[in-house]
Amino acid sequence: MKTKYKALTIWITGASSGIGEALAIAFAKQGARIILSGRDNEKLEAVKKRCKHANKHIVVPFDINDVSQAKEAYNSAKVQAGQIDWLINNAGISQRSLIMETDEAVERQIMETDYFAQTRLTRLVLPDMIEAGGGKIVMISSVAGLLGTQYRGAYGAAKAAIHMWANSLRAELHEQGIEVATIFPGFIQTNVSVNALTGDGSAQGTMDEATNKGLTATAFAKQAVKALTKGEEYIIIAGTKEKLATRVNQLSPPKLYKLIRESQVR
Repeated sequence: MKTKYKALTIWITGASSGIGEALAIAFAKQGARIILSGRDNEKLEAVKKRCKHANKHIVVPFDINDVSQAKEAYNSAKVQAGQIDWLINNAGISQRSLIMETDEAVERQIMETDYFAQTRLTRLVLPDMIEAGGGKIVMISSVAGLLGTQYRGAYGAAKAAIHMWANSLRAELHEQGIEVATIFPGFIQTNVSVNALTGDGSAQGTMDEATNKGLTATAFAKQAVKALTKGEEYIIIAGTKEKLATRVNQLSPPKLYKLIRESQVR
């Protein structure tokens, strides 16, 4: 059944840049109304202007880690949009530090942003979706959530956690019309590595070589829209090496981790 995007309102977090920005532009091109969220109102307004039919879209800035702001943002989004059909949980932060050099407070910060903030916002949205007869929740996990690698211990754990939570949500709410999809990006050309937290909580501030050579955010969004339109629930969007690694992991985890130990993943 073809997705009727012109009838959909899609809420995207982390929409001020990178993957979120690209998804907003791509779904707006399909005719959907977009609710753009992030912390920077000025950047969100700039992305809105780049979306097709800019005047129909809505900007709702808030800090996803702030419980009260999340509730206010949902109420604001609901009042302005009337109904939210899809929620794309894209906001997040990465990591570039070895486990033994990472403060526990930093690990908690990553888990708060990449796991608890996502589940919190989803629980806010779900009751109205269920009452309306259905909706779609999209979690942006990571290939790092499927494969543990150096320098991403807490990040990989948080992304694996959101993947497993999404699996449980899918099983629990299928009969209520809730669809759940999880996307696993590989290396994508965004500022994710520039903003990634180091062991003391400061930003790395530089672009990883692997990230710089990854898929463009536009290419990622194109594949994501195609997969979600087809109703896919488990979506890996990555380069050849990352996809191969996920296949090797399915066949022989010990072989994969031998390769990982010998590779330069930072």
